[in-house]
Amino acid sequence: MKRFTPPEQWSTQYLTTGAFADLAHLFKIHELTDWPSCQWFSQFLNATTSQGQAIRFVEDEQFADESRYYEQIIFETGHVPTRQQNWHDLFGGFIWCLFPKTKSLINHQHIEEIKLHGLKERSKHRNALTLFDECGVVLAITHTQWQQQLRDHQWEHAFVDKREEWGRTIRPYMFGHANYEMLTQPYIGLTGKALFIVVPDDIFCKDLSSQYAYLDQRLYEMIKFDDCLRDNKYLSPLPLLGVPGWWTDNENPEFYSNTDYFRPKRRKRT
Repeated sequence: MKRFTPPEQWSTQYLTTGAFADLAHLFKIHELTDWPSCQWFSQFLNATTSQGQAIRFVEDEQFADESRYYEQIIFETGHVPTRQQNWHDLFGGFIWCLFPKTKSLINHQHIEEIKLHGLKERSKHRNALTLFDECGVVLAITHTQWQQQLRDHQWEHAFVDKREEWGRTIRPYMFGHANYEMLTQPYIGLTGKALFIVVPDDIFCKDLSSQYAYLDQRLYEMIKFDDCLRDNKYLSPLPLLGVPGWWTDNENPEFYSNTDYFRPKRRKRT
């Protein structure tokens, strides 16, 4: 497996692929000349903990003597320990801005699991929460056939034959901040975890902020009431460089012939 090393310096050259288009549109990241501060996010942030405390990003150095676990600090104070000049935490900040209800709920469910199992034992539920938080991609679909095709690894059909449908009947929205981090240095093999959400036919006609607000509410409901992250069974592999519009090389259909990356579905043994 490739060992990922993020870029050490700030540069918008790492943010030019289509995967970052939503961040460019909503946050103008392509116009930033240096790492944004914690305070910079306040203009976009409207999130609270499940107990109603306002979420704030706070420099990680202020928690040097802290004994509480990361999720406990957020839950009890509303303060999100944030490393400066760090791609991972930078993208984590954007996700808090885009999915405030869902992020708060995930934090709350981590705490509930810690109460049940302690910090040493990670339950299937906590593993699923973490996997989605780091690597999740929301696939908003207007037809359920997309879910079956992508779950069955029908990559060429979904990505090549039905390419014109992307943006019309299916659209990806990044949730996992680790995905964003790794896309600063893309490599063959980079794979996220898709969670499908059936949406109204007109959702993609709305402005982008409204689309994210709608999906945040739906995600919140699916996680809280449908228990869709009780374990990993609803998460499906998604080769990120295969998503139309996210990587220029995939404009050539031959790109999808790499079966080491676009792997066929494993047959169940009988």
